[in-house]
Amino acid sequence: MAQIKLKGNPVNTSGDLPKVGAAAPDFHLTDVDLKDVSLSSFKGKKKLLNIVPSLDTPTCALSTKKFNDHAKDRSDTVMLVVSADLPFAQKRFCSTENTASVKTLSMMRDRNFAKDYGVLIQDGPLKGITARAIVVIDEHDKVKYTELVPEIAQEPNYANALAALK
Repeated sequence: MAQIKLKGNPVNTSGDLPKVGAAAPDFHLTDVDLKDVSLSSFKGKKKLLNIVPSLDTPTCALSTKKFNDHAKDRSDTVMLVVSADLPFAQKRFCSTENTASVKTLSMMRDRNFAKDYGVLIQDGPLKGITARAIVVIDEHDKVKYTELVPEIAQEPNYANALAALK
């Protein structure tokens, strides 16, 4: 279990992020077309998982837009934004914010992703959704970089995350 903060107040997660060098846990999430996707759906690509509580918050929206800008020039990489938002809301967000270079994935059918990646919030007002985190996975599905953002309202370290994709 890890501890983060929400506006300075301690909040606990379900576990720890996967270890760097370990095999990335498989996942089953839902895309904006209501199709199930898994880690193997992105076989042979580098993957940056931008895990956010909800796209309907300023910090989550900002990080999605920033990673979208970097995704445009990376044909070998898929930038995945994982949240508890419904696919309909994710699709509307991407359309409104012009973020077609990232792929949004919803936990609407299964919260195991959040448990397996150690980011499920266990208490406080955001109980049941994810903490803010970054996980970079190489083309062989090995974890290359992780960051659990210590304060939910804070942005991730973009430079470190993007450097891990090289």
